Amino acid sequence: MPRNSWSSKRDRQYEDIKESELEQGRSTDRAEEIAARTVNKQRREAGETTQDRSDSGSRARKTGRDT
Repeated sequence: MPRNSWSSKRDRQYEDIKESELEQGRSTDRAEEIAARTVNKQRREAGETTQDRSDSGSRARKTGRDT
């Protein structure tokens, strides 16, 4: 995950979510995954990303099928 492209606000958000997940008993790996996915989703919804991966993935599935 390219955290270097995140703003300081998103870094703080990531750390807060990760800490919360750890407090709930999640493993470090799982807490990091949940935090990163949450931050990336919010960045995508706020228009802070350059490419919407979910859109390109659906296009690849549609064009990859043989009829």
